[in-house]
Amino acid sequence: MGGETVACQVSTATGGARRRRFWRRIGRLWGHLALIPLSIVYMIPFFWMLSTALKTDRQVMVWPPVWIPNPIAWDNFPRAIAFFPFWRFLANTLTIAVLAMLGILISSSLVAYSLARIRWPGRDLLFGITVATMMLPYQVTIIPLFVQFTRFKWINTYLPLIVPAWFGGAFYIFLLRQFFMTIPQELSDAARIDGASEFRTFYQIVLPLARPALATVLLFEFLARWRDFQGPLIYLQDPRKYTISLGLSYFRLEHSTEWQLLMAASLTLTIPIIMLYFLTQRTFIQGIALTGLKG
Repeated sequence: MGGETVACQVSTATGGARRRRFWRRIGRLWGHLALIPLSIVYMIPFFWMLSTALKTDRQVMVWPPVWIPNPIAWDNFPRAIAFFPFWRFLANTLTIAVLAMLGILISSSLVAYSLARIRWPGRDLLFGITVATMMLPYQVTIIPLFVQFTRFKWINTYLPLIVPAWFGGAFYIFLLRQFFMTIPQELSDAARIDGASEFRTFYQIVLPLARPALATVLLFEFLARWRDFQGPLIYLQDPRKYTISLGLSYFRLEHSTEWQLLMAASLTLTIPIIMLYFLTQRTFIQGIALTGLKG
C-alpha cells in the first residue's frame, strides 16, 4: 500500500511538472507571436532607409512607393562618401570615442570600487549624491560648462568632449558599483591576507571578474560618442574637426534634395552600430542582467 502511494505521488508530481512545462512553452509561444509583428513594425524605417539608399533618382519620389529598387544603384554609397570628408570625420569620431571610453573606464571603475568594496565615512551619502546628479538635465549645465571651457580656452578643441569622461559618469559608477557588490567579499579578504594592496586587489581580482559590466560600460560610452550631436555642435567650430554626426548634418544641408545619397550616408553610419551590437550582444545582456538593471 505504501509503495502504491509513493508511486501515485511521484506520478502526480511528474504530471504536474509536465503541465507546468507545457504552459510555459505556450506562454513563450504567445510571447514570440506578439513580438514578431512588433519587430516588423520597428524594422520598417530601417528597411525604408535601405531601400531608398539603393534607389535611383527617379525611384525616390514615385507613388506608390517602391520597396525593392530596380535597378539597384550600388554607386550611391561611394558617391555619398565622396560628397563629404567621411574618413576625416570618422577618424575624429573614433579619436574622441576611444579617449572618452578609456577615461570613463578608469575613472568610473575606481570610484565604483571605492563605493562598493571599501568602507569609509560618508560613502553612502556620496553615492546618493552621485546618483542624484543623474536627475539633473544636461540642458541645465550647458551654459555653465560652455563658460568654463571658454575660460580654459578649450573651445574648438576635443578637450570638452574628452576630459569630462576622465572624471567619471554617475550612471556608469552606479552600474559598476552594483556589479562589484555581487563579487564575494571573501576574495578580497583572501587577497589582503596574502599581502595584496588595495589597488592590486582591484586590478587582479575584481576587474577580471567584472568584464561583462566593463564591456557594457564601454559599449554605452561608444554609442553615446558615436551619435553625439549636441556636444560637437556646441564646442567645435572648425569643419575639419567635425564628427560623424555633424558631418551627416553638413551633408544634409548640402544635398537635402538627394535623398538616396542621404540615406546611403545614414546607412553607412548605422551599419557599424548594428554589427557592434550583434558581436557584443551576449556580453551586453549578461552585463545588464548581472548589474540588477533588468526588468
